[in-house]
Amino acid sequence: MNDKIFNIIVPKEKKIKIKNGKRISTEDKIYPGYVLVEMVMEPDSWYVVRNTPRVTGFVGPDGTNPTPLSYEEVESLKARMGGGEPKFKVDVRVGEIVRITDGPFKDHDGKISEVDEARGRVKVMVPVFGRDTAIELDSLQIKKF
Repeated sequence: MNDKIFNIIVPKEKKIKIKNGKRISTEDKIYPGYVLVEMVMEPDSWYVVRNTPRVTGFVGPDGTNPTPLSYEEVESLKARMGGGEPKFKVDVRVGEIVRITDGPFKDHDGKISEVDEARGRVKVMVPVFGRDTAIELDSLQIKKF
């Protein structure tokens, strides 16, 4: 079937997560449970895809006939998948109030005093015993209000 089924893609992207206080780069599926198949739609190739083990349905109006994706949709998915190292997304600014979600100061509120977008780190001023204490955290360890 190599002449009729050309490409099979499981869309994944790299993400950064914190586990046990350390940064871990993981691959998460963009659409869990979905597989993209580039193929010529003929009865024999359609039969092979339809009768593949654990294939339960298709995206389309009735769930039995697949709807093709546009070229732009496929290219945007490939661009999302193609990134090398995951980039840090720091969406806070100096002066904003945040809640700490991980670490020894979990559930404390603080004010952002410094943002390092290159490393994905922020410095948060947390009131401890009536005084502000600077704590350097990963951007994944805080949450905006």
